[in-house]
Amino acid sequence: MRKLVQARLDDDSRKRLRLLVRDLGWSPSKVVREGLRVLEATHLRRKRKGVVGLGEFASGVSDLSSNKKHLEGFGR
Repeated sequence: MRKLVQARLDDDSRKRLRLLVRDLGWSPSKVVREGLRVLEATHLRRKRKGVVGLGEFASGVSDLSSNKKHLEGFGR
């Protein structure tokens, strides 16, 4: 991939870029690089859905989630 990227921006995107450059004091290139980094981080994290640790622990109790006697005193 080439180091140089050219992009056509609509009026709204140009205004947003100009505001970010002014407010952050960054170059347009840095704004674009940071935008790509943030987009990649949020996009990749969203692809991984599910419950963390699901199926990774074995309590040995087959009805742990459905039997209320296992929750007696929980939270006290």
